[in-house]
Amino acid sequence: MRKILFIAVLAAWLSPSVALAQTCNPKAVFSYTKDGEAIEEERSEYSGEAPVTGRFSANPEDYAGYQPVYEWWIYPSSGTKEQFVVHRSGVNEAEFEYTFSQSGSFIVALKVTFSKDNDSVDYPEVGEHTFSVTVSESKLEMPNAFSPNGDGKNDEYKAKSTHQSIVEFRATIFNRWGQKLYQWNDVNGGWDGKYKGKTVKDGVYFVNVVAKGADGVEYKIRKDVNVLTRYNEEEGNE
Repeated sequence: MRKILFIAVLAAWLSPSVALAQTCNPKAVFSYTKDGEAIEEERSEYSGEAPVTGRFSANPEDYAGYQPVYEWWIYPSSGTKEQFVVHRSGVNEAEFEYTFSQSGSFIVALKVTFSKDNDSVDYPEVGEHTFSVTVSESKLEMPNAFSPNGDGKNDEYKAKSTHQSIVEFRATIFNRWGQKLYQWNDVNGGWDGKYKGKTVKDGVYFVNVVAKGADGVEYKIRKDVNVLTRYNEEEGNE
């Protein structure tokens, strides 16, 4: 899985009574996993696979006696803010977290209304300052062989490294008699070729994969898995 941070400074002209005093330095921290490694980064936009979690914060610089009301908007980039995916508002929501688990392109926007007595101002208008998030379509393939011989090459049976935007995953290994040998639920995980602590014998085994992509695609993969402990990758033979 992977996670991201992006940072941007929003500049807006406010009414004289709150100018200079009412400004924000909004940030978004995106967290995700890449190649099994947890990552956090700061960016002005995100483009990658799902799931990815964004932690958004308004970071007002000075209240100056004004009461802020925060509104966060997430909506499709091809639509308008009225076609929102998420709309959160409330005086206590200077921060919120959202996990993108669907493919597509989205806009994330912040609006803050500062109020004091009869004076109020919006900072900024929704859609004036935005961040973009693009989540790729899903892809999943499983190999048909591996060589758990401890040489550090292809020792683990796992999904091909080209997989992307897989939000649900379960893989199960069976032997030829239908006996369950191993199961894992992380698309970045895998089978080391062992059963009850011992490496299985060379031969044909079977994998059953049930998974779902961020784009709604459902994967049901059933295929042979060849265990080749005597295979030498450099020589290309046993």
